[in-house]
Amino acid sequence: MNAFRLTPQDEYTHRPSAEKNFNESVYLNAFDEHGTYGGWMRLGNRVNEGRAELSVCLYLPDGKVACQFGRPAITHNDAHDAGGLRYKVLTPLEQVQMNYDGEVMLLEDPEWMREPKVAFARAARVPCAVEFRHEGVSPLHGGEPTDDSTPTMYGRNFSLGHFNQHTRASGHIQVGEQRLTLAGFGWRDHSWGPRYWTNIYFYRLFIANFGADRGFMILKITDRNGLTRRCGVLQYDGQYEEITDLDLFTEWTPRKDPARMMLGVRTAQRAVRIEGEVLCMLPLRNRREENGVSLQSRIAEGFTRWTWGDRQGLGMTEYIEVLENGEPVGYPL
Repeated sequence: MNAFRLTPQDEYTHRPSAEKNFNESVYLNAFDEHGTYGGWMRLGNRVNEGRAELSVCLYLPDGKVACQFGRPAITHNDAHDAGGLRYKVLTPLEQVQMNYDGEVMLLEDPEWMREPKVAFARAARVPCAVEFRHEGVSPLHGGEPTDDSTPTMYGRNFSLGHFNQHTRASGHIQVGEQRLTLAGFGWRDHSWGPRYWTNIYFYRLFIANFGADRGFMILKITDRNGLTRRCGVLQYDGQYEEITDLDLFTEWTPRKDPARMMLGVRTAQRAVRIEGEVLCMLPLRNRREENGVSLQSRIAEGFTRWTWGDRQGLGMTEYIEVLENGEPVGYPL
């Protein structure tokens, strides 16, 4: 019996549950196969709060980052379309597209985002147009659990339904006068259910493509009781193999950001070693108030070059964790 249910209708928006923090989000990343550039875009509908969460992050060839973050107002959950960011299902479970038309901040130094006030004061504002068109090159992974005992990917206090897929990506990125054609690979996900970012105690997420036939999505997540799950998939010869074990070693910067990673990954079919080098790190954060207490998490978004045997690929490293007394709770693990 399958632990998750996934139908073509799940490509579209779902009826919001009653929780104030109901969220339905779509995320796409894409990186050029031959150039060192790409990025990710996300739109999360928080309709019961009357707003969406908009994120656009583009890693440019010269090391600069173009980004935009916003909370555009929304009144329904019928579509992902807010603040200039629009998502469209072309063929359910096979092809999707995301476009952004609007303004971005151009960061000469991504480190400016460690203190958002610095970024807002120093960054130039330039027009931006992005198109990511994705076509699946792997099976779909995930869905909505079919019983109450099945753990969801990130935990039921972060999302109920979640699915993802490795993709072939095409499109373009235009930032000011600079226009880049994008032809390569990427990854997408779609999730729905109650979510607060600070519900994640700490996790390490790794995503990469090495062509149409190979890639991975690997997650190590630890809860407030110290219990850790290791999950995800290797894509090998176009098929997904579930992770059965994971060893992780992180080399850190003086600012306690991940700089290099070594992964030892096992599935029922193989054991592999994968190494990552963060090419560009964007230090982000999330804050909210709960019962008069300020809660804060750091979200480290690293554009990463990955090496798996004799093949290299591009993708993302994402470290999310609660800050306690200003320190990330998962460091140095």
